[in-house]
Parts: sequence; C-alpha cells; structure tokens
Amino acid sequence: MKVTLRQIANTVGCSVTTVSDALRGQRWVRTETKARVEQAAAALGYQRDPLLSRFMSELKRTGRPAFVATLALINGHRDPAAFANHPTIPAYVKGCRRRAEELGYSFDEFWLHDPKLNAQKWLRMLETRGIPGGILVGLMDDSHVPEPLSLVVQKVPLVVTGVRTRDPVLPFAAVDHHQLALSAVEQALRLGYRRPALVLDRIIDRLIDGRIHAGFLIGQMQLPPAGRIPAFTTIAEARNDPAVFDRWLRRHRPDVLFTLYNEIFDWLERARMKVPADIGVLQLEWRSSRAEIAGFDQRNDRVGEAAVDMIVSLTREREYRPTPEVNAILISPTWRNGSTVAARPAEV
Repeated sequence: MKVTLRQIANTVGCSVTTVSDALRGQRWVRTETKARVEQAAAALGYQRDPLLSRFMSELKRTGRPAFVATLALINGHRDPAAFANHPTIPAYVKGCRRRAEELGYSFDEFWLHDPKLNAQKWLRMLETRGIPGGILVGLMDDSHVPEPLSLVVQKVPLVVTGVRTRDPVLPFAAVDHHQLALSAVEQALRLGYRRPALVLDRIIDRLIDGRIHAGFLIGQMQLPPAGRIPAFTTIAEARNDPAVFDRWLRRHRPDVLFTLYNEIFDWLERARMKVPADIGVLQLEWRSSRAEIAGFDQRNDRVGEAAVDMIVSLTREREYRPTPEVNAILISPTWRNGSTVAARPAEV
C-alpha cells in the first residue's frame, strides 16, 4: 500500500501542506520540522511523486515549471459569468490562475449550476480530462455543497474559497472574518470613533458562521455599555423601504458604520448625514473600483493562491479519502485608507 502525505502528517503531527513543503525543501519550513518529516517518510516507506520530481527538475533546469496537470475551477455562483462580472469573485480567480501558472498547472472552467451535469457526468468528465481535483469559487448564498457535486467530492478532492462549507465540510481558504471585524473596531477606535455599528445582512452572517458578527462583538467589549450598538441586519427590508434604516440610525446614533454594501451612502444621503463629517463609513470588503472608500482589503487574490496550494497538496496524495478533519487557511486583511473616515477629536 502506498504511503500518503496525510499518513506522514499524522505521524509527525503537522499539516499535509507542511509535509509537502518539507519534502520539497522549501526554505520557510523549520530545519527540525524537515528532519522529522524526512525521518517519518523514510520509516513509512514513502516514495516521491514522479510528477513532483519532474516539476522540481524542470524548475531547476529552466527556472520555469513543467506542465503538471489541469485542475477544475468551478463557478459556484448563480451567475454563469460571475468570474468576469461579479464585484469580488474575479479577485479569487485571478489569484487561482496566478498561483496555478507558477506551479505548472492550468484550469478547465465549469459552472456548478449547469443543469446538464449530474454526478455521473461530473465524474466521467473529470476522469476523461485527467483532472485530479478542483477549486470551488463563488458560493454566496449557501454554505452547503449542492448535489451533484456533494457526491463527486467523495471521490475527487475539492477546495472552497471564501466560506466554510457544510454537508460535506471541505478544505477551504478565506479571509479571517473574525480578525477582519475585530480589526475594524480597533481601527475605528484609533481614529477616535466611539459608537461603531455593524450593517450586515443576516444571510451573509449565517453563510460565514457569524464570524464577522462575533469579531465585532468582541471588539465592542472595549467600549462602555452605552457605546455598544446592536447590528443592523435587516438589509433586504431597508432596500425595499429605506425608512427602516433611518429609524435604526436615529435611535442608536452610531458615529461610524462597518458594512459590505456601498448603497449605504444613498441611505445616509437620504437621512441627510454627510460622510465623513457626520458619520464615518468603513468598507469590510474594500475594492479598487471604489478606492476612495476606507476599509479592509480581504486579499481575495491571496485566498485564491492559498486554495491552489491546498488542492495541489491534496492531489499529490496517492489515495484520496474524504475526512471530516479538514484543513483551512485564513488570510489576514489589509487596511486601506480612504476619505470616508476621519480622525475624531479626543473626548475631554
């Protein structure tokens, strides 16, 4: 029976990714960890993947990797053109493609909601094309992997970007949503704001297991009880009737808002609130298309790169077996200055 990277990882007590990097001699793996991995590999009788050996030989010879394999890049969004048209999904795709090219991989693209594809067709198509695994990008309204793909992942490894899936739970890469919200509160406090408020749709909150809301609540603990404003979560209602938001705004009087939605500027204008003179706005998913809005860049391109590293590691295992013990990579967000927040004078 062939020894897998997961068996070595279980023996050493580290991740599969660390084992893979150690066996490839990556500089960022500690010397003692490399030694333990190599000893465990030798003891278990591990034999190096010939594809990996060819990859490393070509990289050393020419400085460019040899072609290794084609992976599946699956659009999980309801819009079949989301890879090009969505405001955030293209950043994931960009990172996936960049990292895949660096490692000698290419992608075939698929749409999760293609009505012509059932489980049998998925498996036959992946086998025919020699695709050993894939990346699922663009789940936005449901964290459950729908059929037929939920049946496919029992035989083919898949990594998800952006969210943690359920039924089945799959390896995933995402921004650290908890750190994102906590960092937003801390940044607002540094600027002198004292009544931060979260504006977040309930659906999004559930999709990411409440991690943004949880980070925000932890950040609020730095404030006196009077400054802890309840989140505004009735986004759909406010879109139909902006007066819903007006009433919440007047009642709680926040001085800075954390949000994912640029339409909030229209709601504030309707309420005759000037940004940033009367109230600050901090975007929790900063986009270069609206670079003037202050906020946190979720680095979705880096998330895409991390997802490629994960799926490459999984496809190098000789025997893929789905397991509830999945790996995750969380990417730290980056603060971007903008004109929608301003330093507030210190309270006397």
